[in-house]
Amino acid sequence: MKGESASKSKSKLRYDPAFGRGAAFHFRRDWELYLLLFIPLSFVLVFKYAPMSGLVLAFKDYKIARGFWGSEWVGFEVFAEIFAKHDFGRAVRNTLLLNSLDLVFSFTIPVLLAILLNEIKNVKFKRINQTLLYLPHFLSWIIIGAIAYQLLSESNGVINNLIAMMGGTRIPFLQEDNNWLVSYLAIGIWQSMGWGTIIYLASMSGINPELYEAATVDGAGRWRKVWNVTLPSIRATIVTLLIMNLGRVMEGSFERIFALQNKATTEFTTTIPVLVYRWGIESGNFSRATALGLFQSVIGLVLVLLADRVAKKLGEDGLL
Repeated sequence: MKGESASKSKSKLRYDPAFGRGAAFHFRRDWELYLLLFIPLSFVLVFKYAPMSGLVLAFKDYKIARGFWGSEWVGFEVFAEIFAKHDFGRAVRNTLLLNSLDLVFSFTIPVLLAILLNEIKNVKFKRINQTLLYLPHFLSWIIIGAIAYQLLSESNGVINNLIAMMGGTRIPFLQEDNNWLVSYLAIGIWQSMGWGTIIYLASMSGINPELYEAATVDGAGRWRKVWNVTLPSIRATIVTLLIMNLGRVMEGSFERIFALQNKATTEFTTTIPVLVYRWGIESGNFSRATALGLFQSVIGLVLVLLADRVAKKLGEDGLL
């Protein structure tokens, strides 16, 4: 019987019209799919890979008059120069601090929010809440910053006006360093938490309902089902997204800091993206800005590879 089944499978492979055909045949057959693939592939090549040729500026004393290739090659002198600057150490510290706190709060809260949304049984109420939670993601940081100052300004912010009306003391939410840090994190959580739930909700939709039914038969309550069924089922998704977010620990959002910064709070607003803007756009020192960006990307890549390795050691699939 085994021999017959094997011979049948071989005969099917032998008479498959596409079996053994070259790439040209598959391209002619599925040209519509390749055409659709060409659009995102072109975007990646033009806007992601082509600009990498500009990384050579990190190893040159770039002068606009001499041009891209005519500028003098200086090796690692630009890196030594930026590493010796006082602003560099401060920027690295602030970048790690802000992004680590973001990783703790802005990464975990979407998971909890997705679990809560998944437990809502009223479909209409659930959709309304999801729509309201998604909306902040589509607002630019300039608009969010303007709203934040209208609400949280110490002199005439809506919230401080309400506090003063009730006899309280005005709070400098955005005019004092420590309060600014808390406000920065809270605004970031509000902006990203709804959009961050999409992948988790999609992962939860693939959970076998029989697992919940079996847990009900065993006497498990709602929270026990979440702990023993929901979380283990989306663990692979959580680990994958965590690894990807670790690669952004050295990045940060320039737009977010730029929209919320002010002259009264300067302790935490000097980050690597801000230095890239100051050195590259404001000062015109493109070699420093490129070297700083390259340093940032290399550290991010190392963190992703390390996190992927740790995840595989712990029995997860990882990224690679």
